[in-house]
Amino acid sequence: MSSHNESILREPLMTGKDITYAKITDDILLPVENKPNKAWWIGFTVAVLGALLWVVSVSYTFWTGIGAWGLNKTVGWAWDITDFVWWVGIGHAGTLISAVLLIFRQNWRNSINRSAEAMTIFAVICAATYVVAHMGRPWLAYWIFPLPNQFGSLWVNFNSPLVWDAFAISTYFTVSLVFWYCGLLPDIATIRDRATGLRQKIYSVLSFGWNGSVKTWQRFEIVSLILAGISTPLVLSVHTIVSFDFATSVIPGWHTTIFPPYFVAGAIFSGFAMVQTLLLILRKVMNFENYITMFHIEAMNKIIMTTGSIVGIAYLTELFIAMYSQSEYEMYAFENRMFGPYAWAYWSMMTCNVISPQLFWFKKIRTSIPISWILSIVVNIGMWFERFVIIVTSLHRDYLPSSWAMFYPTWTDVGIFVGSIGLFFTLFLLFLRFLPGIAIAEVKLLLKSSSLQHKTKLVKEGAFPAEQVEYFRDSLGKYDSVTEQEIKELK
Repeated sequence: MSSHNESILREPLMTGKDITYAKITDDILLPVENKPNKAWWIGFTVAVLGALLWVVSVSYTFWTGIGAWGLNKTVGWAWDITDFVWWVGIGHAGTLISAVLLIFRQNWRNSINRSAEAMTIFAVICAATYVVAHMGRPWLAYWIFPLPNQFGSLWVNFNSPLVWDAFAISTYFTVSLVFWYCGLLPDIATIRDRATGLRQKIYSVLSFGWNGSVKTWQRFEIVSLILAGISTPLVLSVHTIVSFDFATSVIPGWHTTIFPPYFVAGAIFSGFAMVQTLLLILRKVMNFENYITMFHIEAMNKIIMTTGSIVGIAYLTELFIAMYSQSEYEMYAFENRMFGPYAWAYWSMMTCNVISPQLFWFKKIRTSIPISWILSIVVNIGMWFERFVIIVTSLHRDYLPSSWAMFYPTWTDVGIFVGSIGLFFTLFLLFLRFLPGIAIAEVKLLLKSSSLQHKTKLVKEGAFPAEQVEYFRDSLGKYDSVTEQEIKELK
């Protein structure tokens, strides 16, 4: 076997017959260069209605004040910070897929990185809206940054993790945006070269003069690796700093050193679940089955299963340490979570985050598209409950029973949360309308190395032993985009 050929034991990352570089470009740019289909319009209409609900709810909050929410003197943080941490966590998978998998040369990222990066940016935007909204005086939001002396004695407290949050989130957003846009440049140039009139002028400006020369590609590769190196520490640092919002306090249930790794694992867990949710719809609605294959779906399910197990261990460790400490306040905080008035939220969290991902141990389940899609949604429901349990159950019963209180969300709380989901999908659908949802240039790299078409050609040339070919044929049984005829051709 030739040393430059990829092993036949590796499952293909691209399927389909008669695939050429031109066909890849045509397939991926079909939604961009043509009028949107009915499914896009239905999704966009629903998303815009959700975004309008967000505008109304946030506007009402700004006009009325934080009293429009269900907060009280005991529960000072609730759905606002729950939703903020939830959105930041969802934004983690994009950087992991883009940066970490690029550094480790995992080619299966090529088909999913573009949408995952876009998801990261839109999720961080949704998270940032909560940072501003929960301040009470959003017109003074700039006070969280160091200011010149002309503004008076307004220097922020650098010992506060809330200030660290501002720097971490803004840095994460900036690096993710630059990384995402740099990766888009060759694809925007492709759209520019195929467009006419005003569209060509717009995409010409957006492509920053990309000419496709060897020197340009060389610089592109260098910049991608540099940005990947910068982004990789951010995968760990951002949610670590978010966890410090709680871990640096002295409140039972929050004051624990396990929070940083626990939050990072949870963020990757929820982020991959959201990527799965989006990509399973994307591949069906936009006919990307040949580029987002069952291998990608199964690989993401394995990561969800692994990070879900880590999160489950973190839950048990947290519980054990509380009991081992023999601190009556820590023990009561966890007893209250499990058996108190919010026990339904705790057990919902445990079911969704610990039990449901374990179903992916079964190959039939992790290669089933409907079940994978449902479980990805279940995971993100569970991760929302996790943040709710951490925040509300730790606050609603403090040291004084006389100040114990329950939190009940108002229509504004619900409206802002549901509306933020609408805002997220509005931005994501607009992205799919005007920019390619799959990285064209990167997917083309797979055509003559990891595609089924290329491996079939090598099998016919006798490049691989018969037993390896038989193993390869068996592995194709799970692919919904591979026909029986294509499998038979591998004999």
